[in-house]
Amino acid sequence: MGGLFSKLWAMWGDEQHRLIIVGLDNAGKTTIFYQFALNEVVVTSPTIGSNVEEMTFKNIQFTMWDVGGQDSLRQTWHTYYTGAKGLLFVIDSTDVERLPLAKKELHKMAAHEDLVGCKILIFANKQDATGALPAAEISKRLGLDVLKGKSYHIQDCCALTGEGLYDGMEWISNQIRTR
Repeated sequence: MGGLFSKLWAMWGDEQHRLIIVGLDNAGKTTIFYQFALNEVVVTSPTIGSNVEEMTFKNIQFTMWDVGGQDSLRQTWHTYYTGAKGLLFVIDSTDVERLPLAKKELHKMAAHEDLVGCKILIFANKQDATGALPAAEISKRLGLDVLKGKSYHIQDCCALTGEGLYDGMEWISNQIRTR
């Protein structure tokens, strides 16, 4: 009986979960962050440090941390990992030259002890731009097939229009809910 109550509470109760939005600089993290937080496009400048907002999606409350992606800030990402249930890793689908660096950073995070059990959502952003690689190609180049034991999903998206963003949130919400 207690298990049934727990499942019903998880479906309709208010839960609070920490999400971290990371990725290399100029990937579109802050644009995605404000699409979720304000449901609008906000003119942004490079994030120095982090932004934090709360949002509710399908009766789940999320505290979302948008962390800057410059090299000096990537060295501090680990300070945001504690208690994270979801990692939203944003890729600029047109920045082919830096995909190896993005791969290195993603695999480093996936192996971090504070992110054991953390769900990973990769947003293949800027799909509206000429020359954007599709999610399947980005998946190969990021070596996602070797993320053994990790629950991950890659989602094509466009931060400016919002296309694909809520499909990604649907996936991560379902993953967190079914832990």
